[in-house]
Amino acid sequence: MLIQVLLVDDEPLVHHHLLTMTDWRSHGFEICGEAYSGLTALQACEKSLVHIAIIDVNMPGMNGVELQRTICERYPAVKTIMLSSYDDYDYVRECLRNGAADYLLKHRLNDQSLISVLKKVAQELQEKAVTPVPGLEEGSAAADSSPGDLREQALRLLAGQPEAEVMLDKSMKRSGLQLGVVCYMAAAVQIVPFLLLTQSRSDVQINGLVRQAVELMQQSLGELPERMAVYVENGRLAALFAFRERSEQAAASEANRLMSNASHSLELFLNLKCTYSIGHMCTSLSKLEASYRSAERVLDHAAARQEPDAEADSPRLLMTIGNQKQLLLAIERLDREGIEQSITDAFTPVQKLPLHSPSVQMIVSELLAIGDKTLTQDEDAAGGLPSREELGNINSVAGLEQWMKAYYGGLLGRLRRRQSQGTYSRHVSQAIQLILERYQSYITLELTADLIGLNPSYLSRIFKEETRTTFSEYLNRVRIDASCRLLESGKYTVKQISSQVGFTTYNYFFKVFKELTGTTPHAFVSRQPAAE
Repeated sequence: MLIQVLLVDDEPLVHHHLLTMTDWRSHGFEICGEAYSGLTALQACEKSLVHIAIIDVNMPGMNGVELQRTICERYPAVKTIMLSSYDDYDYVRECLRNGAADYLLKHRLNDQSLISVLKKVAQELQEKAVTPVPGLEEGSAAADSSPGDLREQALRLLAGQPEAEVMLDKSMKRSGLQLGVVCYMAAAVQIVPFLLLTQSRSDVQINGLVRQAVELMQQSLGELPERMAVYVENGRLAALFAFRERSEQAAASEANRLMSNASHSLELFLNLKCTYSIGHMCTSLSKLEASYRSAERVLDHAAARQEPDAEADSPRLLMTIGNQKQLLLAIERLDREGIEQSITDAFTPVQKLPLHSPSVQMIVSELLAIGDKTLTQDEDAAGGLPSREELGNINSVAGLEQWMKAYYGGLLGRLRRRQSQGTYSRHVSQAIQLILERYQSYITLELTADLIGLNPSYLSRIFKEETRTTFSEYLNRVRIDASCRLLESGKYTVKQISSQVGFTTYNYFFKVFKELTGTTPHAFVSRQPAAE
């Protein structure tokens, strides 16, 4: 019995194109029905045996996304493959998250890509089925060496494990690799923001992302085993090529074309920016590891070659303790300029490194971790900060630095709102927030009342009723608290601090400091332990 395939598309020409593209039965498949809408597709699934449904994303009424989700819920045994154009890639991503096995691009569709995807999905059906799926019984050619087996053996080969070459050679032959292969070539691919995108995801989510990336890359490269996508680690993938041409120029040109397509597809459909490099040609599987390592070296040291003074990315660079303290101090002071300067200082040592460098991504991870510590659980869930998914679209270290400054800018706004609210009325909360934003410069009761739109006398009265202190006393307390944190840092003189926190004269600062703390600024400094 053959694998039963349902075609779902509102355009008759697409049906005709798919029906006449290949000899379905010779490959073990049979068209069991044609549906022109989501409703008729569900009726077909109800009445007929359907193993695989090929679904157009863009249909009137119930679109392909809704249909695919419904089929997965009602008929979980049915595997779905999506048909799409470039304009539909957001829908495709959603379908992949909802369980679609794969997708096909209409403008790139041919008999080889169609059968390749169908065989892959049929193999998944066979592996998951309690009883064998008709048409894929044990002993068939497709069951001899699964894609998973081939990739595992290829990964062992790239890791230099003994006997890996022999095992992979046998598996490739069983999988139908024809005679005549004369050379091989490997490429190294790096998902640039991988560490950043996955640090807050579960293992299940990370594995799902990796699986989608490998399958998408395989679809772009072509059919196993002559073209093979393999996941290595930490967002690093390998692409392996077998060629029947002895011309190194022709092989390199074809490998570049395929890798360009794969990189474009990963960005388009999974929103993953990638960089890649292609290794040298070799004449046997045993030398494929060396080809891959040469591609890795080019990939990891590209930036160092472009910038001769750039140091190799070893050891990994981290934020210094002093830089972390400076950032925390700026956060406590709600000091935007100080925060941005700390971020600049953190990125300066890694500006010449590749974007995918572990040092670059660990700097970002540390900055995000420091920011996360300032958020409560409710604030974290509330949103409002730049989405971390945006990190996948950034293509330079300078871009990461600017994104991080925007992230901390949003964080700073939250902290100011948190400190100003509490149990106070709206007008008093507004006044406190203005104090927190402007205490380093000129701010008065009259100016604040004007900005809020109140009479100064009325604001003065309600401010004291709610805070149990006058506007000027509250302002001075904020300024002295900030000065204490600056004194503790040991980085500034007392006179420098007096002006930084908004006092117009040193004598007045000295007087207010002693009134509120019970000691002089110099005595306060002498009580502090020496700075590290």
